[in-house]
Amino acid sequence: MITLTGLTKRFGAATAVDNLTLEIAPGRVTGFLGPNGAGKSTTMRMVLGLDRPDAGTALVDGEAYASLRHPLRRVGALLDAKAVHPGRTARAHLLAMARSNGIPARRVDEVLATVGLTGVAGKRAGTFSLGMGQRLGIAGALLGDPGVLMFDEPVNGLDPDGVRWIRQLMRTLAAEGRTVFVSSHLMSEMQLTADQLVVIGKGRLIVDAPVAEVIAGSSRGAVRVRSPQPVGLAALRNRLVALAVTVETVDAEELLISGADVALVGDLAHELGVRLHELSAREASLEQAYLELTSTSLEYTAPAGRQSPEPARPEAM
Repeated sequence: MITLTGLTKRFGAATAVDNLTLEIAPGRVTGFLGPNGAGKSTTMRMVLGLDRPDAGTALVDGEAYASLRHPLRRVGALLDAKAVHPGRTARAHLLAMARSNGIPARRVDEVLATVGLTGVAGKRAGTFSLGMGQRLGIAGALLGDPGVLMFDEPVNGLDPDGVRWIRQLMRTLAAEGRTVFVSSHLMSEMQLTADQLVVIGKGRLIVDAPVAEVIAGSSRGAVRVRSPQPVGLAALRNRLVALAVTVETVDAEELLISGADVALVGDLAHELGVRLHELSAREASLEQAYLELTSTSLEYTAPAGRQSPEPARPEAM
């Protein structure tokens, strides 16, 4: 378990993390979301003792990281896949990590096989693609078979098969009872992978809740209604508006309703004798819910119409 209590970090006049208090529980994947500059990486660095808090504590199973003996056996982390000496081979890099924490050398080959790098174990890390570097970083996190795992953008540079692989890996690790804490900007992946979500903005906690609850809280959820009876559909619209329900008229035969569930809309249509061709729930996505939650917490914005940067080169395996 990771426990943050009143965690605060300032850089000069800027507050990167502001009185953050939460628990990251074992047995589930906890997604860590927030805009650029929200304080996610700084929070993870404080858990790992890389940054010192100005106030509060960050504990792993009740202990500060600095006090852990053989910390790689307790906490595995991938924060920066580039933090590898480019002249070392994948095996040599992992072997050095293992020796520093009393981990058996045989474990190196085990994690290389787990991440699919056995065939390139003798290659220098500096020759690796972005995706291969990510896999090596994940191998390092798994090396000590720790109970707590932290990943910062773990799918960066991975191809679709690699993305699916890391998704399954994280869920398997959580199912084994480990604490899995993962930061990502890929909302679609978090919706598929995470059980719990922690969202921060400007260093402050916005929400700490199950994924389904976060999505359900979005205003973008709606009920779609189609009927071949425009007059009846107009009557249904009037009844819903009278109940302070938001109704968008798509056309004479279709409504999009927010603020009412399928059961209520169906009951009203039945009461009014309106024949329906469609009555369906349109759930909001995690991306929609996230954008609503963080709309007032953006540190960096770009003018509309600017092109996105080229995507990272996928892994070459």
